[in-house]
Amino acid sequence: MNEPLIEVRDVWVTMRGHTVLEGVNLSIYPDDFYAIIGPNGGGKTTLLRVILGLLRPCSGEVRFSSGMGTGRESEIGYVPQFRTFDFDYPITVRDMVLSGRLGRINRLPRRYGNLDRERADEALDTMGISDLADRQIRDLSGGEQQRAIIARALVGEPKVLLLDEPTVYVDTPTTLQFYEILDRLRERMAIVLVTHDIGVIPDRITRVACLNRRLYTHDSNEITPDMLEAAYHCPVDLIAHGVPHRVLSDHPEEGREDA
Repeated sequence: MNEPLIEVRDVWVTMRGHTVLEGVNLSIYPDDFYAIIGPNGGGKTTLLRVILGLLRPCSGEVRFSSGMGTGRESEIGYVPQFRTFDFDYPITVRDMVLSGRLGRINRLPRRYGNLDRERADEALDTMGISDLADRQIRDLSGGEQQRAIIARALVGEPKVLLLDEPTVYVDTPTTLQFYEILDRLRERMAIVLVTHDIGVIPDRITRVACLNRRLYTHDSNEITPDMLEAAYHCPVDLIAHGVPHRVLSDHPEEGREDA
């Protein structure tokens, strides 16, 4: 296996006296399609913020390989949770996607050039929304808006793409198309997907981990009952691709957390 692009080493994060991340270790490799699952409030978004440099850990560190270049912002594409965007803002899809190139423009004043526009057109085409380029972002459906958000992350040509709950507001057919696109993108970048819903994990992933303050993984694409029970504090008898439900074993109601 190649040298990891990003290494998270023994990271601890405490907020308002509450430990959010506890001794987290994580390596992201160039060919990864990494899924990190866990309950709401388990620290998934916090971990992404630490990787992005938006939050400094109380202890531990994040290391980047020489393959990531010198500018962290221009080498990581980030798709935050859907609800963080203001879709009422008057902007076209093309202009929104173009704004993802700002991290690549080092000259002043910051003006888009021909290469920026070419990359925007490529990102729109990759996400299958070229025909929507001149539409207002507020006039799109939820699935179309999500594609535009991802196109904005892709236009900067990242080496790693971080996705935070990317399918929450997307219907099932759109979700399937979305994962097919991500599978193609793996040829160009590492992908890290975080979600609280263990039912959305596609069979295309290469590795999976469970995060609930601590990170539980064995570096394969298999989700084991021990990992789930450790992360969700809830015994799980079965999880299988292609099965539209999960079977949980009987256990006391007290202290129960639904997976």
